[in-house]
Amino acid sequence: MAVEAETLNASTFVTPLWLWEQGADAGILIIDCRFVLAQPEAGFESYQSGHIPGAKYAHLERDLSGPAVLHGGRHPLPDRELFFAFLERVGVRNETLVIAYDEHGDMAPRLWWLMNYFGHERVAVLRGGIAAWRAAGYPLATGSKQPADEGVAHATGAGSPAGRRSPRSDLVIDYAGIRNMIGGALSRSHLVDARALPRYRGEYEPIDPVPGHIPTAVCFSWEDTAALISGEDSEARLRERFAPLLDGGEIVVYCGSGVTACTNLLALHSLGVTAKLYAGSYSDWCSYPDNPIAKGDDAAGGRES
Repeated sequence: MAVEAETLNASTFVTPLWLWEQGADAGILIIDCRFVLAQPEAGFESYQSGHIPGAKYAHLERDLSGPAVLHGGRHPLPDRELFFAFLERVGVRNETLVIAYDEHGDMAPRLWWLMNYFGHERVAVLRGGIAAWRAAGYPLATGSKQPADEGVAHATGAGSPAGRRSPRSDLVIDYAGIRNMIGGALSRSHLVDARALPRYRGEYEPIDPVPGHIPTAVCFSWEDTAALISGEDSEARLRERFAPLLDGGEIVVYCGSGVTACTNLLALHSLGVTAKLYAGSYSDWCSYPDNPIAKGDDAAGGRES
């Protein structure tokens, strides 16, 4: 069944039923994005144990991130050429419709966001991830090699992903931009922390050296967003959830390292709202010892979400 160009214009998400009905469509490529931060190979092990038939695998730290250095966060954005090389290796071409999925709603949005950032907009996320696929009773495949071992020929020129477009600078904000933002240089703006509420408040910090959040940020945890994405009547519920932000002002989202923030960016995109990612996120912010850190519910409007 041919994939029409309108598919991606209609929705940010696809359902397991829709994906099952496409069968082995040559125009669709499925990518498994499962990853566990504390166990870097657990995602690929889960992929080998059972994945959607035909799916390739994307490793967060090898394929969807650049190397970490002193500043820039734990999961910097990947180099453009290396990311294109990954897409080509797994078989993405200009006309390919990519469907990303994960286990908990936390990793597939990173691939979705990166593809949009690098200019390949034919990408959607499987609503409910592999759990919804299993619940629908659809089959799983096992085994497979790492994508790097599959020997897929590299494409070049017009057939390669996104035609080698430049990254979309309108989708990101850097450290200096955040400094200006919290200093009041940007009016009618919203800084959104996508981490769990205890981490936002500074009550618990399992990874970064300093607990707390960036001053003026408000908390909209990615877990709550992911639950709404997977549930019924998701658009209405997401619109209600994000209503305090939908005043036309600029929205910037961050998390610990620029990964789970993409869940909120995906949700906002589904509502027709383009927000920006602070890619370095809190792990970048707290790498500068002189930066202010807030705790509790920020006086500027932090809310329990």
